[in-house]
Amino acid sequence: MSAENSNGFIEIQIEDTIATIIFSHPASNSFPSELLQKLTDELNKISTNSEVNVVILQSEGTTFCAGASFDELLSITDFETGKIFFSGFANVINAMRKCSKIIVGKVQGKAVGGGVGLIAACDFAFAYQDAAIKLSEIAIGIGPFVIEPAVSRKIGKIAMSEMTLQPNIWQSADWAKEKGLYADIFDSQNEVTEATIKLAKKLASYNPEALAEMKKVFWQGTENWDELLHERAAMSGKLVLSDFTKEALSKFKK
Repeated sequence: MSAENSNGFIEIQIEDTIATIIFSHPASNSFPSELLQKLTDELNKISTNSEVNVVILQSEGTTFCAGASFDELLSITDFETGKIFFSGFANVINAMRKCSKIIVGKVQGKAVGGGVGLIAACDFAFAYQDAAIKLSEIAIGIGPFVIEPAVSRKIGKIAMSEMTLQPNIWQSADWAKEKGLYADIFDSQNEVTEATIKLAKKLASYNPEALAEMKKVFWQGTENWDELLHERAAMSGKLVLSDFTKEALSKFKK
């Protein structure tokens, strides 16, 4: 089953109680609003699907996720549009947080901005040795406001601030593993795939009710995120209209 258009696609494969969600976009697996909405919808459906015990989240190609769509970011001209745009990742993170299934991330390459947020919102993640991460938002006059709660929850405020204040520096997969974003990293793509499938199969063999209750325990204390992440989206929606950001974006475009 897949939802596909010229702006990429979301594909769902369900086999032996394991749902694999694959996302893809020609621009380094970046997310336009439409694709974020589809991912949110699919996560909500899977959450109530009794035939699914575990979820694997992955992407196609050599880059895991380049974050939000740059083309769409450039097209924002008013606050309401900006708030809706930045709410896309808020909705996905909240859907991952509230999903009753354990979500295992399979990270095969670099992740930027919202892509780092997606990894942080997984309950567990394996990665390839080249899966470096970066938060570049402050360089264009905004900030990783929406994803901050998820990233800080996973790696801590200090590591989060290190990344945020060095927007041009890639942090290695080793650094990300040391900080707790990745459970383990592997020397080949095949090893990442094998480890992910092996873990998913093992998790799928456990009592799904116990897993669902553990998921609630893992995310205890995040009940205010429905409001918080949308407040953060409004912050970004306002800042994206600033002269600083408009000038920075126009330089990037050139």
